[in-house]
Amino acid sequence: MPVRSVVVLDGADKLGAKILMSGGGRCNVTNRVVTPADFCGGNPNVIKRVLAAFPVARTVAFFREIGVDLSEQDNGKLFPKTNRSLTVLQTMVDEAARLGVRILPGHRVTNMRPGASGFHIATSATTLSAGHVVLATGGQSFPKTGSDGSGYRLAEELGHALVPPTPALVPLVLDGDFHVPLSGISHHVGLTVHAAGCKPVRAAGVLLWTHFGVSGPAVLDVSRHWHRARLERREVAMFANLLPGEDAAGVEARLRALASAQPRVQLHNALARLLPARVADSILEALGVPGTTPMAHLPKESRRKVVQALVRWPLPVRDSRGYSHAEVTAGGVPLAEVNPRSLGSRKCPGLYFAGEILDVDGRIGGFNFQWAWASAWVVATALARAVKPDGPSAG
Repeated sequence: MPVRSVVVLDGADKLGAKILMSGGGRCNVTNRVVTPADFCGGNPNVIKRVLAAFPVARTVAFFREIGVDLSEQDNGKLFPKTNRSLTVLQTMVDEAARLGVRILPGHRVTNMRPGASGFHIATSATTLSAGHVVLATGGQSFPKTGSDGSGYRLAEELGHALVPPTPALVPLVLDGDFHVPLSGISHHVGLTVHAAGCKPVRAAGVLLWTHFGVSGPAVLDVSRHWHRARLERREVAMFANLLPGEDAAGVEARLRALASAQPRVQLHNALARLLPARVADSILEALGVPGTTPMAHLPKESRRKVVQALVRWPLPVRDSRGYSHAEVTAGGVPLAEVNPRSLGSRKCPGLYFAGEILDVDGRIGGFNFQWAWASAWVVATALARAVKPDGPSAG
């Protein structure tokens, strides 16, 4: 029986740049609870199947087995107990070496051609032949790390279509200057993206005001929906509920009750009890409502104007900060073009896909890493079956 070997070709000179930078240098390996609802993109039934093949418990067990214990932090995020991304990267590299996997950095694949006996692969440094190939090139986010979209080109050359890619989990750039004096302030909000012809998309979490617009977990989570709407040439608008969980009637009732209990309190002081004072003052200034007005003397029309602003503040998004600041890429190889049991190509026998190159992207919090681990497991299991002399075809 021929000796089987595994070779990893990495176009970057240094391995694992994305792992090292993830989670603020701590590497958010996964999340305590991961479901198909945490992802967008392709067929949710395929996503469910892949996630079930390698659930979070197996991820935690795998990392423990190779020497990386995980601990839970805010919002169910699981990090290495060392709080160092390097722990994750070095341990994985060491485990690959123990298993005899050859990792070749600085070998960018320039051409890949299928033939009767497998694939002929040309890289920037050498040529190789392989019976099976896995494209796990990522998308286009943080292109300086090596994920510059070259995997999409290879997939297309091998017969695949693409769901047009866009940045995802990316900060958004706003028109105007409302946000500028608020730079550095963060608070909880509810966000809604309205795209023509689509159901509104909602997310809740922390918003961070910046010198260019808005960022923070809530913004990152909805950014892909704004981008998809623009890509599809749909009219799209985004609004922030600055008092998440509240509606207009509830906020008006709170303000009226406060006016009754403390009639002399000034409007801006009243609003500062509900949200950051600088945000409250900026809202009032934009509305042209004097913040020094005592609550007892606030006209009904002004009160209702303030209420509507608090629960539906427009965010005039002009663009995002692009792939250079996007944590992941939305779009990619359609799930309809892969076998859901193996993630093997339906277009090119012997070709497989894992991770972000597929049309699947998760919300912030370790979900995209979990997709990477689970899809890699599905592919690895299929390859193990495929290379057995008596094994069934896994494609």
